[in-house]
Amino acid sequence: MVVKKTKKTLLTFILLILSVVTYAQKDVTKFLGIPVDGSKSEMIQKLKSKGFTNSPDNKDVLVGEFNGTDVNISVVTNNNKVYRILVCDANTKNEADIKIRFNNLCYQFKNNERYVPASLVSDYTIPDDEKISYGLTVQKKRYEASYYQLSADLEATFNKLVWFMICELYGKYYIAMFYDNEYNKANGEDL
Repeated sequence: MVVKKTKKTLLTFILLILSVVTYAQKDVTKFLGIPVDGSKSEMIQKLKSKGFTNSPDNKDVLVGEFNGTDVNISVVTNNNKVYRILVCDANTKNEADIKIRFNNLCYQFKNNERYVPASLVSDYTIPDDEKISYGLTVQKKRYEASYYQLSADLEATFNKLVWFMICELYGKYYIAMFYDNEYNKANGEDL
């Protein structure tokens, strides 16, 4: 009788631990297979293990190659938890080249089974005759595309946002990509 009660208590305890562990391990956005979560120092170490190194110009920026492009990476936190990996092209491009880069990224995301468009617009590509400089400065357009990383859990999918946009710097352009863990972003709790 005592053995059965001990087994039942042990089994209950194990199930309780498993449920706590499962709850604690949310399915979050991943960058290069690394969960966008934890502390900034942990994330930086994980990125360094993937080959990124400290920027000689800024200790808070890592440099390396991502998706065939030289990039600068910043780890962004909220309440000491990583909520965003910011990946920016290290080198600027002219208008024609940035349009090609943007459209290639749209094509890559659209054809990657791990992603789904984050809006009803599924084609974010920029038409060949579009003037990006005019669109940004005169029309105040934002050239951006957003996708969710798929998960078996629908709620998790909507919290795994990856998006990118064209940014302008002194008449030249670059892509900024954002790998966001929506669970860790600021939601007004500090107001």
